[in-house]
Amino acid sequence: MTRTVPLIIGLIIAAFLTLILCTFIGPAGFGFVTTAPGAADIVGSIRLPRVLSAFFVGASLAVAGAAMQALFRNPMADPYILGTSQGGALGASLAIVFFGGFFIPIFAWIGTVLAILIVWLIAGRRGMIPVETLLLTGIAVSFFFSAIVSFLIAVAGQNVHQILFWLMGGFWNASPADAVLSACILVPAGLLLFFMGRDLNALSLGEETAAHLGIDAAHTRWTVLGGSTLLVAGAVSIAGSIGFIGLVTPHVVRMLIGPDNRAVIPASILAGGILLVLSDTVARTFFSDLPVGIITAFIGAPFFIWLIYQRGSAS
Repeated sequence: MTRTVPLIIGLIIAAFLTLILCTFIGPAGFGFVTTAPGAADIVGSIRLPRVLSAFFVGASLAVAGAAMQALFRNPMADPYILGTSQGGALGASLAIVFFGGFFIPIFAWIGTVLAILIVWLIAGRRGMIPVETLLLTGIAVSFFFSAIVSFLIAVAGQNVHQILFWLMGGFWNASPADAVLSACILVPAGLLLFFMGRDLNALSLGEETAAHLGIDAAHTRWTVLGGSTLLVAGAVSIAGSIGFIGLVTPHVVRMLIGPDNRAVIPASILAGGILLVLSDTVARTFFSDLPVGIITAFIGAPFFIWLIYQRGSAS
């Protein structure tokens, strides 16, 4: 715990600096002091909502990933493990094909929630939800939704590019409303997962040990899944599918401060937000507004391969 407080303070400072610097960085080249026409509108009306949306979405994915990994006691778990990403993709694709791109956030949110409800109903039909059953059901639902999305891409016609870009994730259309919505979801759901940190620590020792410590495993599982689903649904509805933020960020945090979820969860919120803001800034500044999901994959995939290699060397 001796490193926890300094690290979190450092992350808070880094988050503020990242938000400020990335708001003033972009392909148009505006700095802190500029007299260029339209600079104030670009910085205040376009970049700031985009930077804030990226921070809150990155924070949501990272804390959901940290909670999922702790709940399933599986370092390979990520926020999309229960089919939420494909559910959101299906909802967004339906909105694009049948409504010309209107109501995409609403349909994506509905699709994400629908996916997790289907998983819960199938996996928990006997009252209990074994972790293995939950994961396998999530994989099956994800493949099924993916097949429907592939069908929609095949029949989308001129809308196919819009679907593909949404699937790659990005903040091209981020608005002040998106920033406010993502913050309003992150604050209560993030606090909920933070207060579940002690219970998650107990569950990491096994359900029998947790029961001896007075922890209700079923209640903890439902609460964590509910909070994580809310975070992922909000993130997917705003930015599409953005991979590796929720998978890699908790790993980095645990490497720095250890496995205590009471520290991992707040640190993941800050680190995930910073990482996605930096990735989006690189995408829009140096790569002609490339989908940020491509940037996070370029960063996250090699890092994750390195983590697996390190774990294999240590075993």
